[in-house]
Amino acid sequence: MSIKISTMFDAGSIDVANAEHPSRIDLNLRADSHADIHQWFHFRLQGARDQAVTMRFLNAGQATYPKGFEDYQAVASYDLDNWFRVPTTFDGQVMTIEHTPETDSIYYAYFEPYSWERHLRLLGEVAENPIARVVDLGSTVEGRDMNLVVIGNPQAEKKIWVIARQHPGESMAEWFVEGMMDALLDSANPVARTLLQRAVFYIVPNMNPDGSVRGNLRTNAAGANLNREWMNPSLERSPEVLCVKQKIEEVGIDMFFDIHGDEALPYNFVAGCEMLEDFTAERAMEQTAFIDRYIACSPDFQKEFGYAASKYNDELLTLASKYVGHHYKCLSLTLEMPFKDNANLPDAHTGWNGARSAGLGAAMLQPILQALG
Repeated sequence: MSIKISTMFDAGSIDVANAEHPSRIDLNLRADSHADIHQWFHFRLQGARDQAVTMRFLNAGQATYPKGFEDYQAVASYDLDNWFRVPTTFDGQVMTIEHTPETDSIYYAYFEPYSWERHLRLLGEVAENPIARVVDLGSTVEGRDMNLVVIGNPQAEKKIWVIARQHPGESMAEWFVEGMMDALLDSANPVARTLLQRAVFYIVPNMNPDGSVRGNLRTNAAGANLNREWMNPSLERSPEVLCVKQKIEEVGIDMFFDIHGDEALPYNFVAGCEMLEDFTAERAMEQTAFIDRYIACSPDFQKEFGYAASKYNDELLTLASKYVGHHYKCLSLTLEMPFKDNANLPDAHTGWNGARSAGLGAAMLQPILQALG
C-alpha cells in the first residue's frame, strides 16, 4: 500500500505537505473554519504497517498555543475506541511524532475525540431513563440540534447547570459530562439519589456541535469563540449561547459549571469568580469550600496550579462562568482538564484521557451535594 492520509470524517483536520515516504511525512496544523486558530489535529494514516513513521508538524511553533506541545504526547488508535500515547517531541518550531503502526490503518489526534455519533447515542440512552428528558433548545449556525439534558424533577429546590465543550476541540469536556450523567442516572449511587431529592440538573453535553464536527479547536461555524459571547449573543453569530442563556433565565440557576480543557497546564483545576467586583466574602468561602471538597473526593483534582485571578479581566463578563457568577450571584466555576497528562498522577500509556475525564465528572457529584448544605 502507498501512504495515504485522510481527514474526511467527524472532527478530521490536518493539511498534508508531503507523504511520499513513511520516514518523512510533513504536515501542517489546519486552521479552524472562519478563524485563525491552529491547534487541533485528527487524521487517519494508511499504508505504513510495521514501518517506522516520522511525522513532522511544520507549523507547530506558530500554533495558537505552542506551549501546548511542550512535554506533550499525541494520541493514537486503531479502532477509534482505545487510544494510547505515542512518542512526540517539540523543538519549539516543529513537532515530531515517531511511531511504528501495527496495522495498515491508524488514527492520530490531539486528544481522544468525542464523536457526534457518540453524542447522539448518549442522548438516546439518557432519554430512555424515566428521571431524565432530552429537550431541544434550538439550532446551531449550520442547523444541528442544540440539546439540553434534564435529570431530576424540574420543580426541585436547586437548579444545577453544567455546560461542556464551548471550545469544541476540548473533547475531554464531553467525556466529563458523560461520566457525570452516568453517575446521576445510576439508581444504586447513593450520592446521586440524595442529590436528586433536592436538585435538578440541566446539562448541555455539547455547546458547539458545528465546531466539533468541523474539527475546530475553539470556534463555531461562524468563527465565534462561544466563551466570549455571553454578554451579547446573537442568532446569527452565536445561537448556541443565545438559546442556553435564555433557558437559564427561564428556569433559574443555583450553581454553574463550565467544562473545558487547557492546552498547556498538566493539571485539573477550576477558575472561579474571585476577580468580580461584587464577589463577597460569603461567596469566597463557598467557592473555597467547594474546591477543597472536590480535592477530598478526587486525587486527580488540585488547586496549587491554575490561572491567575487577573487572567481574563479585559473580557471578564463575556465569559460564561463570570457572566453567570456576576448576574446570578451563585457558585460559578470553569473547570479545566489537561490535553497532556495529570502531572500529579501520570499514566504513560494513556495520559489524561476520556475515561479519566468521565471519572472526574462522576466525582464532582459529592462536592455538589455537600455544597447544598
